[in-house]
Amino acid sequence: MASERANPVNPLSLALDAQRQALETLTETTETNEELPDAMSTLQSVEVGQTPSEVVYEENKLELLHYTPEEAGIEPEETHETPILIVYALINKPYILDLQPERSVVRRLLEAGHDVYLIDWNEPSRLDQHLTLDDYVNRYIDNCVDEVRARSGKDAINVLGYCMGGTMSAMYAALHPEKVNALGLMAAGLCFDGTGGVLEQWGSAEHYDPDEVTETFGNVPAEFLDVGFALMDPVDNYVSKYVRFYENLENEDFVENFGRMEKWLSEGIDVAGDAYDQFLTDLYQENKLYHNEMELNGEHVDIENIDMPIIQIIGEYDHLIPADASKPFNEVVGSEDVTTIEYATGHIGLSVSSSSHAEVWPQVSEWYADNQYTEPGVAGVETVDGIGPTYAERLRDAGIETVDDLREAGPERAAEAAEAPESRVEDWFDALE
Repeated sequence: MASERANPVNPLSLALDAQRQALETLTETTETNEELPDAMSTLQSVEVGQTPSEVVYEENKLELLHYTPEEAGIEPEETHETPILIVYALINKPYILDLQPERSVVRRLLEAGHDVYLIDWNEPSRLDQHLTLDDYVNRYIDNCVDEVRARSGKDAINVLGYCMGGTMSAMYAALHPEKVNALGLMAAGLCFDGTGGVLEQWGSAEHYDPDEVTETFGNVPAEFLDVGFALMDPVDNYVSKYVRFYENLENEDFVENFGRMEKWLSEGIDVAGDAYDQFLTDLYQENKLYHNEMELNGEHVDIENIDMPIIQIIGEYDHLIPADASKPFNEVVGSEDVTTIEYATGHIGLSVSSSSHAEVWPQVSEWYADNQYTEPGVAGVETVDGIGPTYAERLRDAGIETVDDLREAGPERAAEAAEAPESRVEDWFDALE
């Protein structure tokens, strides 16, 4: 059988194809470069932290911000009386939680009808280098909690702590459990015992002495921390993300999102020296909080006192605070009411990724809605046999929050408010007898 002969290659066509590809590449590069000035202008003009707020309390550098749905132009379907105080880390600025309207944790909570406060620590001066964790937890956070309690008329409020702010919030809840109604811990470092986290390894006593940093600088410079975090993933932080930026110069939304993140990353703040030293030594190196050995100014931070409802919000791919640096804490606290949301994102993705805002924050908002403060000794409607979370929420929306409210409302009004069959509501009232 005759063999098939391959089609001969035309050297001229190869040359022409190579020339065409080179011209296309040159054209694409030229067009991309023409986009660069506009993209750089966009980077310089991006806005962050746009949700309106009011400073309602100040102490030293600290500002306590108050957000309301009305000022933000939001009309929630329902409102909840127990406010949420967000406690952010001492590192970086807190507008990562309000980066842009469609990726704002603050707005998600407002849209769900919550009253939101946030602590903006601002940058410490050289005079603040001797501030300790006791100052931050038992003075600053406590004063902010008291301000929110006074403004809301609630003896206990809800707290949401992010990153280092979550660690301090856990300490606060252990020391002042009577003031914390429900505790949210978001990407919070709580257990440092072989979790595999890079920060845990770098911060170990074998390799690192935080005293050497604070003795040299006083406060820990933001640049020192920024470079350390960036080196945890050097290829992405110093190469890949800029390649992606160049490839998306014509995509205005991408450029704006990139600009907001770069602005936040570039605006780090110094950390008070003594607080940093104590955090690294007592938490990272000696794991005192998890082992229930932590003390602040001689007072035991007894984590068994953390007996209120807890929700942990964890990033599955968090390389700063791995899941194993958070989840074991659920087993050692005093609370038996613990909810865990572990989502496929990273440390920052929990607050800024579009998927987190679609999947995680509706759940968190609902959890806080289900955990509203009631006066001690006043049983909520959810304690009545047969009233589950859905019926309880409908009753609360109608102003029927406690067992006494239910009795006063009577079966007919309760059935209407809960949208429940009369036979079921009769069972509720039988259970009250």
